[in-house]
Order: sequence, then C-alpha cells, then structure tokens
Amino acid sequence: MPAPKKTARRSLLVTSAVLSSLALAAPAAVAAPKPSDSPSASASPSVTPPASMSSVGGARLGRPGTQVNLASGVPVLPKDVSARSWIVADAESGDVLAAHNAHWRLAPASTLKMLFADTLLPKFPSDTKHKVVPADLAGIGAGSSMVGIKEEETYTVHDLWLGVFLRSGNDAVHVLSAMNGGVENTVRQMNEHAEELQALDTHVVSPDGYDAEGQVSSAYDLTLFARSGMQKKDFREYASTVRAKFPGQTKKGKKGKKVRESFEIQNTNRLLAGDADVPVYEGIAGVKNGNTTNAGATFTGVAERGGKVLLVTVMNPEKSGHNEVYKETARLFDWGFKAAGKVQPVGELVPPKGAAQAKPGANPSGEAGGSGDGGGGTAGTGSKPVAGAPAADGSSGIGTALGITGGVLVLLAGGAFLVNRRWPLPDLVRRRTRP
Repeated sequence: MPAPKKTARRSLLVTSAVLSSLALAAPAAVAAPKPSDSPSASASPSVTPPASMSSVGGARLGRPGTQVNLASGVPVLPKDVSARSWIVADAESGDVLAAHNAHWRLAPASTLKMLFADTLLPKFPSDTKHKVVPADLAGIGAGSSMVGIKEEETYTVHDLWLGVFLRSGNDAVHVLSAMNGGVENTVRQMNEHAEELQALDTHVVSPDGYDAEGQVSSAYDLTLFARSGMQKKDFREYASTVRAKFPGQTKKGKKGKKVRESFEIQNTNRLLAGDADVPVYEGIAGVKNGNTTNAGATFTGVAERGGKVLLVTVMNPEKSGHNEVYKETARLFDWGFKAAGKVQPVGELVPPKGAAQAKPGANPSGEAGGSGDGGGGTAGTGSKPVAGAPAADGSSGIGTALGITGGVLVLLAGGAFLVNRRWPLPDLVRRRTRP
C-alpha cells in the first residue's frame, strides 16, 4: 500500500536529517562532578540546583532554571509544575523541547529500573526458569515495593520482568540480579551501560533504585534510559502492560495435590492504568514510575499523538497532592504536543557512544533476549498489554502499527540515532472504555 503523502514527506525530511548528521561528530560529553564529590546528594539534596551542571546534550541543559525558546505561536509552559527537575523531548529526533534543571543529580527511585531493564533484558530468554533460593532475596531494603516472590518457588524470566515493570518489585530485581551473577556485578554493568548511553549524571549503588548513599541520576539521564529501552520489543511490551497474572505460592489442594494459583497484578503507572483522580492519558505507552523517601515521586512517560512521540520525565514535585507527579507529567505532555513543530529545541538527547560504530543487520525487530522465538518479546502472553489510550485522532496511541520502514534500522552517527525510523511501539489491543 503506498505511503500517505504526509508520511512520505516526513520520510524525506528524516532522511535528509540523517544524511546531514553523518557529517557531524557526536556532541561532547561533559560530565558533572562525580557523585563521590557530593556524597550526600541522594540523602539530602539541596533546595536549589548547582550553578554548573553537565552540558551533555547542549550548554543550555547545564544551566539551572527553565530552558525554553518561547516565540510567536509557541504555547506558554504550564505554570503549575512544581517538580525540581523535568524534561520534554521528541523521542524520535532527540530534540529537547523544554527543560528545567535537566542535569540536576537527584535520587531516582524506581525509575532507575529502566536502566536495570535496558541492561539485563538481553541476557535471558523469557522462558528461562529459575527456582528462588533464600540468598536471591537477601539485602532487599525495608519497605521496598514487592511483587510477592516466594522462596523455593520457580518463576520464568517473563514472570520476573512483569514483576519489575508492573509492581516495581524489588524482589524481582534481586532475583534477576542473582541470576546475573549478583547485585555487585549487576550494579557494575548498569554503571557501564549508563556511561555507554552518555548518561553521565548517573551513579548506581542499588539496582532497584532503593535509596542509597551516592545513588543519583537526572531527568536527562532517565529520559536517555527510556529512549534506549523503548527500542527493545520486550521492554516496550512490558512497559505497556496494564495488568497480568503472576504465579502465587504452591499449596496443597483438597485432595492433597499441589496447586499453584495465580493472582492479578496491575501496573502502578497511573497515566497508563488510571486512578480516581488521574485519567488514562491519551496515547500513553509506558514507561516507569518511582517513589522513595529521599527521591519523592519520579516518573518517565512516553506518549504519541498526531504522529509525534514525546518523552517526559518529572522528578520530585514540591506539591504534595495525590498523584501530583502524574498530573504534572500530563500537563507537560499537553504542552509538548501543542509546541512540537513550533518551538526551537534547547538541546538534544545524545546517542550512545557506540552508535557511530553500529552496523546494519542483526535483530531487526528490536527484540531482546536470547531465544529464537523473539527472546523476551512475549510480554503479551497471559497478560493484557496495551499500546496506549486512544489518541484524539482516533488511533490507538503509539500502537498504530507504524512498524519499521525501509530497512533503516542501522544506528548512525550523531543525531541520526533513532530519528531514521518510526518507533514500532505496541499495537496489541485497544483500551476498553473505563467505567
């Protein structure tokens, strides 16, 4: 079927941008001081951001305060956003449309699980089974969010990732870390992957995002993690799953036979699952939320409307209202969709260091995991993943089956990372009308 004129025109513009970017070097990665230089960063962050922060992605992103290029025709930013740090970016081009203290290094809470997933998802096929031993669950922080994993029970990797994404289960994180050679090894790999992604504000201490001395990230880095993760099919599907069945504990039935029933778990991302005071956001398709004592509430979301895919990260709103982080994220999404195509960017989401060396070919579906049947890209099995709430134009959010076109999967140098294709985000089921 011939592509619509609008799509063809967009493809020409994107191709031009890709070719132009080949002549440019990747932006210089200037890091902020290491976390060890300010050991109390995660325990008691300052009231005001540092005067000088990282300039990864552009000099303006390293400045404190709000950065936006307001001009004629550009909507005014919402005034009721109280977050210490936030960012609005075009997921495909990497353009940062507006930001506020983008590189302020703050405690990330469970949004750090995006980096955990992006690091570990390719390591285990989704059907891999693991029997949990007591050592797997050692060291989980008091008051952690849990999915309900039991010792001596067997779980698939698919089960464990549902626990990570939907319930933000620190128990699932620790089991996967144990399968990966332990927490220390996993933390090392996460820090290495963060550096590869040029997420230089980030220092990982605990793989689950639980408050730890010196553990920091930034709105900019969390957005990089989401952008990288959402290129993996299984990451996209887990992140868009609203509810699923999770294995329970084995018990003896009435006739003495062992029975293992399951129970339902629901995604704690309120823009995806909805809540009494937060409607499901039009076009939402993930990504991850978090909340701890030191971090406050944190959230990174991805949504699509009218052919635009945006990423918004919000860290630690000062307002203490119920679900405030989601309400402020929704306001920034609304602004971003109105401003897209009108506002001049104030910076960019940089590509990974290795993007310039990437070669075309392998893994065209964007799937992770090692199994031949799609690796971990099976989040829909036995669960109810959702592409996103129907968008205003009648599409099912990001899940409009846009797919990958023209064999342009290769990661190219500089700003061409990801801009040369539409995101194949989930087109699984349309959301049912909420009562």
